[in-house]
Amino acid sequence: MNPHELDDYFEGDAEDDDYDPDQEEIDEDEDEMDIEADFEDAVEEALEDEDEEMPSIDLSELLNGGADGSSESDTLRLILSRLLRSGRRAAFADEDEDEEDEHWSRLPRNRDFQYSPRSEPHPDGIALQRSGDFGAVPKALMTKQPVQRTVSSRKRSLVPLLRDELSQDVVPNSAGTVVARYGSNVYAGQFSTDASFYYTCVQDFRLHIYNTKAPTLQNPHIDGDHVSTMKHNKSIRAVPGGWTITDSHLSPDNTLLAYAIMSPTVFLASTVPDDESEQRSLTFGQTRHDYGWNDRAGIWSCRFSADGKELVAGGSGKLMVYDLIADRCSVRLQAHRADVNSCCWADAGGNVLISASDDSFVKVWDRRSLGTSPKPAGVLIGHTEGITYVAPKGDGRYIISNGKDQTLKLWDLRKMAPFSKFWEVRGEEYGIPDFDYRRETYPKPIREDHPHDCSVMSYRGHRVLRTLIRCNFSPAETTGSRYLYSGSSDGMIHIWALDGTLVQKIDRKKVHDIGIDPSETEGPIPNPSTRRTAGYPLVVRDVAWHPQEPVLMSCSWAGPARRNSEVAKHEWKGLNKLGGRLEDFVEREQQETKERQARIPAPPSHGGWY
Repeated sequence: MNPHELDDYFEGDAEDDDYDPDQEEIDEDEDEMDIEADFEDAVEEALEDEDEEMPSIDLSELLNGGADGSSESDTLRLILSRLLRSGRRAAFADEDEDEEDEHWSRLPRNRDFQYSPRSEPHPDGIALQRSGDFGAVPKALMTKQPVQRTVSSRKRSLVPLLRDELSQDVVPNSAGTVVARYGSNVYAGQFSTDASFYYTCVQDFRLHIYNTKAPTLQNPHIDGDHVSTMKHNKSIRAVPGGWTITDSHLSPDNTLLAYAIMSPTVFLASTVPDDESEQRSLTFGQTRHDYGWNDRAGIWSCRFSADGKELVAGGSGKLMVYDLIADRCSVRLQAHRADVNSCCWADAGGNVLISASDDSFVKVWDRRSLGTSPKPAGVLIGHTEGITYVAPKGDGRYIISNGKDQTLKLWDLRKMAPFSKFWEVRGEEYGIPDFDYRRETYPKPIREDHPHDCSVMSYRGHRVLRTLIRCNFSPAETTGSRYLYSGSSDGMIHIWALDGTLVQKIDRKKVHDIGIDPSETEGPIPNPSTRRTAGYPLVVRDVAWHPQEPVLMSCSWAGPARRNSEVAKHEWKGLNKLGGRLEDFVEREQQETKERQARIPAPPSHGGWY
């Protein structure tokens, strides 16, 4: 590959998308709008004249270009290609047509296919569990002792129990209860790193911050269409932008909240309850007045660096870094040929960047080499459809990604494909032609796995439809990041073990109304007149795992059968029986053991008992 080919690739027509007011994502290629219009007009004319005798067509001339090289031949080639891809193969015969494409023409596009989760542990996943990279070896690999017995057995022990050892088998499993409601869809909700508060960003351009240390309110906080039983710290009015707030992220010290609004500008707002200072704007254009790279699409994802001095952002095919100290954009890459839906830092070092795109690739960028080459350090190949989210473990080695191919993948950066391999397979299509995950169900794919897949493990059983469903590792402090979890467009919360098996599946549709203890095993049956019906699945877009406790917070969307978007709290069902946090329970039991031993009389000084 010569430098000119590389320049052509990175400077080629990017897939900028047309805005759809009914959805938050944009998929139409603006660079092909004129020729698309020609195609649509030609199809309409063909339908109007379908009763007329069709003229003979030289198929080879259409495919290979006219003798005069006219632009009409280019248009006809596009028309023929689109007709073939849309299943109208009866109009033409092509002996050289790919057999797999022929198979696609016979598949009903409304066929609903869903993968089943793995029923048996995968050897590669078991090896990961035993590797030590994900905390202590799980007790489940050595004993089937129940969690309650494990906790109780510590009563007589004076050896401190490591937090991740204590919590490794404790997974949130209750149906939960609603703790917040909104009139607009909630797009994201996460805990602060110190677990002192939880925040959400909502489609109506409001961000809400709640105190998670305070007890549940007996009288809900009500502010218009916003209702919550969590103690309300503050609400932030975001700067209006595109369709919604697409992403938000906290600074390492939890004092600043960055959010993106589908424009080239990211805004920083204070999370301090009484701080009403003006929000800071970070413009990622060439200048502060440069909106030349399509401000309708703008930025989809943003993340603070570990030291809080930089912020990485991804959007319309671009990956950028903003230097908060110098107050300027320091890195700007044409990273993908489609939207960058998600981006992050691989570790705390700040040199390795990750970008995930609708082009189905996850790319790894080393800032130390970008000055000499605009190429990624490596590419993670394995998804067959676009990628909705990417999340790092934080150790610089492992990351996970959610894909529209209905698959969550675990990657080891040490096993990424070189750029030369990516360049070799970049034009190959392994996904479903013209699949629109926002409106369609997922049909059965020709290939369940990418032939060049370099991921470590794949996790399935959830649905990634309608929106950019998010995924994450479980907290390192309490679980060693040994669980992976995701929302789903079928109303479920899925939690997998590293070995690929499904550990927990929480039905979000069964959540109880405000006022029910989220750790209770029983509660009032939800009113069917207010819950979503089976005919319109609930969409769980984001899920957050409490950094210190077996608690999940899930964000669901509103729909025809339910006017409100909601946040629900899910706990481990045994948490209330322990009278608080697991760690507090063990500490209390150990203290009682010490006190009992202190009350035992010392042996007589003459050397023995009588």
